[in-house]
Amino acid sequence: MSAREDILRSIRARKPAALSRPAAYRRAMDGDLVERFVACANAANATVHVLDDLAQVPDCVSGLLRARNLAAVVHLPPDPALDGLGWDRTQISRDAPGPDDTAISAAPYGVAETGTLVFPARAASPASWHFRPGFEIAVLHAQNVLPDLETALAKLRARDWPHTINLVTGPSRTADIEQTLELGAHGPKALAILLIRARPAG
Repeated sequence: MSAREDILRSIRARKPAALSRPAAYRRAMDGDLVERFVACANAANATVHVLDDLAQVPDCVSGLLRARNLAAVVHLPPDPALDGLGWDRTQISRDAPGPDDTAISAAPYGVAETGTLVFPARAASPASWHFRPGFEIAVLHAQNVLPDLETALAKLRARDWPHTINLVTGPSRTADIEQTLELGAHGPKALAILLIRARPAG
């Protein structure tokens, strides 16, 4: 046996035993999750409006459109939870939104750690809804605000893993050109979140 082989054999013989797998990392989240979500979403240039009940959504949407001097038209995806609301003051379009349009979406989960909305792509919530409109209005139930992204992904995996997951933190932005922040670079220029306190029926 050569000296080289003798050295390598000695090294292999000293291979340490396998260590036990560490416990899964869990970030400690102090304080109220909803308050943390609202603060982080506002810091990311989103506006958060807290509503007592889902039935208040149409009136709030109408007020947001008037405040921005926008047409009283919203693009609504085929979501049963949104279809059942009274849209008396607003015209509903089922077409895919464009850059000058307002679109409404239902967010299954929000992440308190970053103020992020989690959108799994499904038939009732097309992925394009978060890239095409100039103004996006997201509806989120307060009970679905989770501490971190890992918790949200675990819930999605337990249900039905989607082919696409969109993570939306504030309106679209970029600072690629001369480090100047520009909103609406790759999606909506503005994002409003309607946070519903009441638990959904059913």
